[in-house]
Amino acid sequence: MAKNDEFLLEDEDDEKTIEFIKNYLPQELKGKFSDDELYYFLDVIVDYYSTSGCLDKEPDKDGYINIDQDEIVAYIVSEAKKDKMGNYDPEDILFVVQGEMEYGNSLGQID
Repeated sequence: MAKNDEFLLEDEDDEKTIEFIKNYLPQELKGKFSDDELYYFLDVIVDYYSTSGCLDKEPDKDGYINIDQDEIVAYIVSEAKKDKMGNYDPEDILFVVQGEMEYGNSLGQID
């Protein structure tokens, strides 16, 4: 597959993930985050997965890897502040993280 095709597939998947997250958010958070913010959060989540080593852990007896959502939330809040994206309420960001994980679950990727 050509590199351009891979990037198009990644973009399409990111778009589907963002739409899923937007639908997952509770009513009071719908519209709170721009698409750009949600894409930023998604990029930071992916960065966390790739740099934290959490995906390298041994799965439990059921084949699942335990991923600490609170650690991801803290990472996003910290990175957003460092990147001057803004100060975000961890409780709000938790819904974004849960939405991303639920999307992965719906595809059979993670639990």
